[in-house]
Amino acid sequence: MEQLIKETIPEAIMMSETDSLKKDGYELGAQRSEHQMMEELKNIASKNKVFKSYIGQGFHPCILPSVIQRNLLENPAWYTSYTPYQAEIAQGRLEGLLHFQTMITELTGLDLANASLLDEGSAAAEAMYMMYNLHNGKRKKVLVSKTTFPNIIEVIRTRAEALGIEVEIVDLDTYEFNDKACGIIVQNPDYNGRVHELKAMVAKAHAKKVKVSIFQDPLALTLYKTPKDFGADICFGSTQRFGLPMAYGGPHSAYFATSKEQVRKMPGRIIGVSVDRHGNPALRMALQVREQHIKRDRATSNICTAQALMAQISGMYGIYHGKKGLTDIATRIKKMTNVAEEALKKLGLKTLSNSSEFFDTVIVDVSSIGSKAVSDKFVEKGINIHTVDDKTVSLTFHEVCSLEDLEEVLNIFSELNSKGSFSLEQFLESAEGKKAIDEAIPNNLARESEFMKQDIFNSIHSETQMLRFMYKLQQKDLGLTSGMIPLGSCTMKCNPTTTMVPITFPEWNLHPYAPKDQTLGFQEMSEDLKNQLKAITGFDAISLQPNSGALGELTGLLVIRAYLIDKGEKKRNICLIPASAHGTNPASCVLSGMKQILVKCDASGNVDFNDLKEKAENHKDNLAALMITYPSTHGVFEEGIQEMCNLIHKNGGLVYMDGANMNAQCGYTNPAVCGADVCHLNLHKTFAMPHGGGGPGSGPIGVTKALEPYLPGNEKSCGSMTASEIGNAGILVISQTYIKGIGKDGLRKATAMAILNANYLKSRLEGHYKVLYVGSQGRCAHEFMLDMREFKSIGITEEDIAKRLMDYGFHAPTQGFPVHGTLMSEPTESEDKGELDRYCDALIAIREEIKQIEEGKYPKDDNPLVNAPHCLSEVTGDKWEHPYSREVAACPIDYITIRGKSWPTVGRIDQVYGDKNLVLTTEKKYPHLQVEVIQ
Repeated sequence: MEQLIKETIPEAIMMSETDSLKKDGYELGAQRSEHQMMEELKNIASKNKVFKSYIGQGFHPCILPSVIQRNLLENPAWYTSYTPYQAEIAQGRLEGLLHFQTMITELTGLDLANASLLDEGSAAAEAMYMMYNLHNGKRKKVLVSKTTFPNIIEVIRTRAEALGIEVEIVDLDTYEFNDKACGIIVQNPDYNGRVHELKAMVAKAHAKKVKVSIFQDPLALTLYKTPKDFGADICFGSTQRFGLPMAYGGPHSAYFATSKEQVRKMPGRIIGVSVDRHGNPALRMALQVREQHIKRDRATSNICTAQALMAQISGMYGIYHGKKGLTDIATRIKKMTNVAEEALKKLGLKTLSNSSEFFDTVIVDVSSIGSKAVSDKFVEKGINIHTVDDKTVSLTFHEVCSLEDLEEVLNIFSELNSKGSFSLEQFLESAEGKKAIDEAIPNNLARESEFMKQDIFNSIHSETQMLRFMYKLQQKDLGLTSGMIPLGSCTMKCNPTTTMVPITFPEWNLHPYAPKDQTLGFQEMSEDLKNQLKAITGFDAISLQPNSGALGELTGLLVIRAYLIDKGEKKRNICLIPASAHGTNPASCVLSGMKQILVKCDASGNVDFNDLKEKAENHKDNLAALMITYPSTHGVFEEGIQEMCNLIHKNGGLVYMDGANMNAQCGYTNPAVCGADVCHLNLHKTFAMPHGGGGPGSGPIGVTKALEPYLPGNEKSCGSMTASEIGNAGILVISQTYIKGIGKDGLRKATAMAILNANYLKSRLEGHYKVLYVGSQGRCAHEFMLDMREFKSIGITEEDIAKRLMDYGFHAPTQGFPVHGTLMSEPTESEDKGELDRYCDALIAIREEIKQIEEGKYPKDDNPLVNAPHCLSEVTGDKWEHPYSREVAACPIDYITIRGKSWPTVGRIDQVYGDKNLVLTTEKKYPHLQVEVIQ
């Protein structure tokens, strides 16, 4: 094994076992048993104090139905699946996301929605960028209502500043629109909890061609007028209230909706309906040409991972409750707010909120007592409320709040105001109480339009129905529960169950604005994770804020930018990016305000050093950064990595390392040794966090000492990247547990096994396929590419081979990236030799099928590859007219008859048809038949 590692990793960057995985006196320890880990975690979690929360501010206690928690959130068939690029074996999760999109369009009234964004902060930034792009970048100002949450405004400011967009904070009551702004962002209900009638404001904005984005609480939309009623262009927000734990700020699925005219400018993944080759309805990701992996620097966004699993949960929450259930929850919250306001008046306190205009929040004037005294009294009783200022507090009600809870709150206020015991039951029988319960929402605010009339939202309301529905969808998909997912650059490794269990510990379900002395357990866990990542990367500081790899990239570039500006070198804006880079790199470069210049790759797949040298020296006065992935996206440890980093530093730039391939570095080398200045880490790749069918993930960044002050939240911060201090805080425990459990020796062994497994696959397959790139000693890193372009002459493409693998029971490798016409495989350390051999056997058998096409035994237009995958309905149908048998189609290799396989449920999907005939929602009579097409 050690000889293999020496032949793979360049000697110049190789670290000894003694020197690796330690930093500043901290060293990864010995492996721990699962039982030890669980006991340690329980002890850490017990240091958190889970108080009742009425803080609000965009984060609310809610109830995740047990049937959804147990059978979706905690179910590896759901959480181990990948982003559904291979749609034929992803119809279940695609359907779940389509229902999520439909729920959002029904609530907002707008034409279409995407399948989730990272959080409401990044959604606000995306809305700003979309409005900017709708004006073709000619209007460089965005307006934001002053009653928008401060954390959202900060994210908008951060993202706008990098793009040279001015942010103006405005008062909706007095602002006069002009033709300078590209758009305005308005929160409804606003920061104070007030619901606005916005039709007149939207009309005034549109008169000056100013686009309007509304940041909207989706639960309130069951009772209040929609963005469509007001004429808004965009609506976004968070579905956290739809069954997602607060989790100290995330992960929560953001939503984003707009009109059909603007669909091609919308960010994020979109699920749409198309047809398969048999003409049957089938789902897939629509309009992928907008996305970073195709459009690169011209993409609508740099988004890669989103919040698919969280969107699935919120969508199932909407299905389970249906229109009536959601409306009942919202109505109950509204009535509780009304009662609280009237009761507080009865207690002699002045409220600054008018219940007719407020959905879930009561603002209380406590000037006679003082906000601190009020807050301290509530904390004494195990309750957190929101302090507005030194004279005012607010309470936001929610799904979890009971009448007993409300009475407890009112009695605390009664005690503070020197009143006697307060009986809620008696108050509800009084005239004031009955008036509060019966108070109607004003006509100018009340929703009138119907919504969620589709059968899917009105038929699955019992636990049995819900269980069977989710299981039915689960059976249509291929996750790690079914077999290896050998996706190169994606690291689909084992997600140990022990690391997953803690995410649903109730002790982690904290409000992100809870007092620090109530979150000591979380602070201990997150600090330990930072120390672990410093030891692994060799860097001096870590930020856990970025909630995806793509956002980690952008954060790293903004840190570099902030550093350069602080040093008086704002003119440095050139970013060198190898042609082989993942599409998020150029997309992130554009969003950071930098200018991309491509660097060639040589015949061996390495960065062309001469071209890099020429461009670095030509731009030495303006060079900001080099973005480089290591090992390279071609699956090779480039021997000149340190020389490249030194070259960039010599010419005044810094080096950003993309950490997508960190799985091949841990314990043997690190970004700091290579010479990088900043690196993001995909916790959902290297450190065992599951992909969840497209998120959530996490993208922390590590930096050198010189860059530490510029991390989010530090003294010279590059700005805020997410809506909460730590983006996806609630799932960081997965990676912390994994690293602590596997220990120093285990992490080194995992790296070695990942490299060994990849080289084993390469050695078995290279006699049958051409391996595109290897290192100087003939080794690949943790992944490698097979070149399928030689088969183009007989009409066979890499897509045909990818789809045929489904018939063999496997998910395809990465298709057509980073080189068109290739398949890139990454087996990870998690797979045993038996599974590796089955995968090789499948690919070798497919090569024999290709040989039969080459020899003319199968026609070029009718063979097992071009017709793949073969779904069950086709194989068992009455008609079979192919020149090969049904057995060849469906059971082409012996192990399938023994082990079975995960069947594709549709034939090959027509991508072009779906994009030409856009259908992005569930029609009324489920499933999809004769649906309206968006032109």
